[in-house]
Parts: sequence; structure tokens; C-alpha cells
Amino acid sequence: MSEAAYSEDHIRSLDWKEHIRLRPGMYIGKLGDGSSYDDGVYILLKEVLDNCIDEFVMGHGRKVEVNINGPRVEIRDFGRGVPLGKVVDVVSKINTGAKYDSKAFKKSVGLNGVGTKAVNALSTYFRIESYREGQMKRAEFDRGTLRKDEKLEPTTEANGTRVVFEPDEQMFRNFQYRDQHIERLLWNYCYLNTGLAIVFNGQRYQSKNGLLDLLETKMDGEPLYPIIHLKGEDIEVALTHANHYGEEYYSFVNGQHTTQGGTHQGAFREAVAKTIKDFFKKDWEAGDVRTGIVAAVSVKVIEPVFESQTKTKLGSLEVEPGGQSMRSFVGDFMSRELDNFLHKNPQVAEVLQGRILQNERERKELSGIRKLARERAKKASLHNRKLRDCRLHLNDPKKDDRKLGTTLFITEGDSASGSITKSRDVNTQAVFSLKGKPLNCYGLTKKVVYENEEFNLIQAALNIEDGMDGLRYNKIVIATDADVDGMHIRLLLMTFFLQFFPDLVKNDHLYILQTPLFRVRNKKETIYCYSDEERQRALIKLGKSAEITRFKGLGEISPDEFKHFIGEDIRLEPVMITREAAVQELLGFYMGKNTPQRQEFIIGNLKVEKDLVAEMKVDPVKVIAAKLDEVEEEA
Repeated sequence: MSEAAYSEDHIRSLDWKEHIRLRPGMYIGKLGDGSSYDDGVYILLKEVLDNCIDEFVMGHGRKVEVNINGPRVEIRDFGRGVPLGKVVDVVSKINTGAKYDSKAFKKSVGLNGVGTKAVNALSTYFRIESYREGQMKRAEFDRGTLRKDEKLEPTTEANGTRVVFEPDEQMFRNFQYRDQHIERLLWNYCYLNTGLAIVFNGQRYQSKNGLLDLLETKMDGEPLYPIIHLKGEDIEVALTHANHYGEEYYSFVNGQHTTQGGTHQGAFREAVAKTIKDFFKKDWEAGDVRTGIVAAVSVKVIEPVFESQTKTKLGSLEVEPGGQSMRSFVGDFMSRELDNFLHKNPQVAEVLQGRILQNERERKELSGIRKLARERAKKASLHNRKLRDCRLHLNDPKKDDRKLGTTLFITEGDSASGSITKSRDVNTQAVFSLKGKPLNCYGLTKKVVYENEEFNLIQAALNIEDGMDGLRYNKIVIATDADVDGMHIRLLLMTFFLQFFPDLVKNDHLYILQTPLFRVRNKKETIYCYSDEERQRALIKLGKSAEITRFKGLGEISPDEFKHFIGEDIRLEPVMITREAAVQELLGFYMGKNTPQRQEFIIGNLKVEKDLVAEMKVDPVKVIAAKLDEVEEEA
């Protein structure tokens, strides 16, 4: 084999914007289309907002205005404004900014002077305006290239900074901002900065009680005991227990939501278990103490070290360079404040002890079943090939690959799973094949997860028996046919995850695969349509004589076509729990035993049956009764 030529001609020096556009993942993580909370378009938004929040934290400006119209984002703060002579530099010169002066920004969110430069480089339009003491400076850019550098001019605007940008659609293909993700981001800023007001498209967001408000909003149903809210210097904590499985955490560093946790979250989990065991003088297992916990922890750290530019996981071992360790800082606070709280509130301590003892009993009852279930899952994985894993896990099964973009498709039937298996990226995409419809598990205990073969194997494939820390895939995608049976299977799987692993849904790991319903083509072009409206537009474009194919199931789509729908052109609909959603109420209504309310809902939505009644003059009572019996049987 001949060696490739290698000379001085092969050495390149990229300027700042070329490097960001060539390697965007280094600066904003994945690109994405806006369906995931951590997609790049939200990181761009966050990078600009972080600067506004830093101004508020330092006592300048109590309001931030955010307006999003289609792809265009406009953010206005009322801080001090960027120094007018440095407006161009701070958004176009790497390693330029005030964040390097630790006296000015002691506990800032952004430290590397990169954020707004990345926004600039990855936007087709970027404008910054700074207002200071009656003067304004404006500059405009296109993909990082300066297009307008205007002279200073007088203004009546209040001090502050305005940034307007439009993400580059060449980088963020088919992207769309989703209000749910934006609202979650904005609420987190408000919970961590009491007194701050954010106005998003005219709606005001503000929190008075910090992390206490956060938990009250996030919780589904009532807590077992009133939320414990503890505050100290550079640390704030809120926690309670609820009637669900698993552990649910919301952790923050300097106002940054660390979705993958880190050293502060690990220290908190350890400190909670130790403090409670010490208070009761019991040698309980840590898992029994924490099962059912819902908690939020926020710390402020000098010069934090994150594991990536997107700051989703804290790596700092100390609260400041050369200072107290994170473990002892959080541990000392919890052992003092939580212990004091439990001594002063014996009724809370009593309820907490009851939950721990319940967890202990359930764990012991399940111990034998869990052992048999693990052995059964291992045997099924080896011999029945329910799971067609991806190479990343097969080559290094112990490695934490959540950051690498691995995906598990859960699909129904041999034909559908066969199409996905032949079309997938074998390095990062795995396939789990269901056998028939799963059990409706609403209202059942976790014992059913181990006794039901399908649920046991799904749990084993995901490696979530002991919590989300072991989750093997970043995305779990439900891929079912676009028919009544497919929708039913979709609902049954969603019920399973919401019932036993709600934190998996709340942390944005569950998605629905959208596949085209129609293929419209002529001799020159093929268009795939995901709705009847898209089909109509395709017919207008290609002509009424174009051939139309209706895809009834995933197995009808050829592997050559399917690879596009789970590749670059993949469309995923995230399963999200909104602020208003009461999960147990929703599950009880749709998946529980029949109720008069659900009967009314079914009657009000029996469009097909109503037409049948009108056309065939059949007895409507009999039609509705038959439908209710059918639904009750399925539930």
C-alpha cells in the first residue's frame, strides 16, 4: 500500500469562525433539529442568555426580554451593556471577554469567551447592539463575517445589550424551536435567580421561592411530606419523596442546568443517604433511602470545570481551585442543615422513615425475582436476539456512551424490526423487537417488570434496573406502524416508562419515530409526505398524474428508503411532560379502568361510529356500548 503524501501543503491554520463551523460539536454539542432539549439551537439561545444572567447576578438589570419568531431570535437585557469600543471583539475574537477577570465575574456561567462567538459563526444573520450612557454601537455579521460596523450614535434606550440571530439552516437542518424546551430553559433561569423576570413572546416568567418552586412545578402529584428547602452560602437544596420509583434530580452549577449531573450531584446523593442514616442511626442501604426522592441542588463554584463546552456535567472536585472539596462542602452542609431540619420536624422524619422501610420491604420481596429475571434476560439476549445491539456497546459494553448519540429503536414485529435493522447505522443504532402487544401496566407494582418477559428484557437492554446512571442509550425511540394497533402499542410503552421510569421521560430520552405516510413521485422526483397536507402540496408540485403510495406499516418501506428516515432525515417527536401535566391523572384517565368521564370522552370522539349511525340507521346505544366494551377489554 502506497503512503499518502504529507507535506507543508497539508498544514492549515483555520480562523475562529472556520474552526467553529468545521467542528461545531466542540462548541455546542450536537446540531439537531430542535426536537431535543440539548439540540444546538437551544445551546445558541442559552449562550446569549448566560451573559444576560451574569449581568443580573452582578446586580445589573432585573429583566430580560426574549422574542422568537420562526428562526429569528432576539434577546435584550438591561445590564451595563458591552463596552462600546469592544462590541465587535467580544463576538468575533476567541479568548476575548470580561470572564477572564475573576474579580468581575467570580462565579460566572461562561468562562471561556467562546459562547457568543459560536452563535455568531453558526448564524446566517447576527446583530449585536450595545447601549451605554446614551450612546449605541451596532455591528452585523453573516456566518461570523463582519458585514456592518456602524459608528457610535446617540440613543434613548436604557443601558443593556440586544442580540439578534438566525441559526444557519445549512448546519441545523429542518430545525424548529419548540416552546416547551424554551420555557423549561427560561424557568430554570428564574428558579435559580429569584427576582429575575424573563419575558418570552409577551409572557412573563418569574420565581419567588427558587428551588422550592421548581420542585412544586416538576412533581407529579403530592409529595409524601412538605418539600424541605435549605439555603446556605453558595448552595441551595430542595428535596422530598414521592410515590414513584427511581430517583429524580435537578442539579445546577452557577445557574447552569447540569443535565448529566457531575461531582456536585454525586456528592449530594451520597450526603442525603449518609445524613438520613446517621439521623435514624440505621444502616440502611443507600438505595432504600433514596428511592422515590425528588430533589434539586444548586451550587456556586469559582472557575468551574465542565466536561464539555455545553456544560452539562460538572467535573470540578473542589468548590474553588485549591479549596474545599465538593464532597465535603456538600456533605458538611447537608449533615448540618438536613439533620437540624429533621430534629425540628419529627412528623416529616416519621413519614420519611415509613417510605424507607417500604422501599426496604419491596427490595427484599423482589430480590429472588430480580435474580431469576436477570438470568432470563441474559439468556434471551444471547440466544433469542431480541436485542440487536450497536457496535459501540458490543465493543465496550462498560463504557458510558450516552454522550456518543446512541439510539435504541423499540419496534413491533419481524418485518418492521427487519427493515430498521437493515437500514440502521450499526455503530450507534440498536433495535429491540417486541413480540405482540405489551401489557397495560398502569396501577401495577414493579414486580410486573421482572415477571413480564417483554418488560424485563427492555429494562435489561436499557440497563436501568438500578437507575438512570447506567442508561446505555441517549435516545429510546418507539417505532410503530401508523395504524390503530401501532398507536395502541405506543401508548402501552409510554405507560410502562411513565409508570416505572418517569425520570427517563423527564430527562428527554423518550421519542416517537415519525415515518412518512405517503410517497409521491414522478419520473424526475420523489417526495415523502408525513401528513395529508404535505401530500397535497407534493401533488401540486409534481402534478396530479404523480404516483402515490400509502405506507401502512414500517415493514412496507424498503431498507434503502428507510435508511433516510432513521438517518440524516430522521424526524423524532419527543415525549414531554409539560408543567401542567399530572402524569398519574393522565394515565388513570386513558389507561385505567373505565370511568363515566372516559365514556363521555369516547362518545364525544366516535366520529367514525357517528357516521355509521347516520348512514346505516343502526342503534347508537349498541354502537357506543360495543366500543366501550372494546376499549375496556384493551385497558
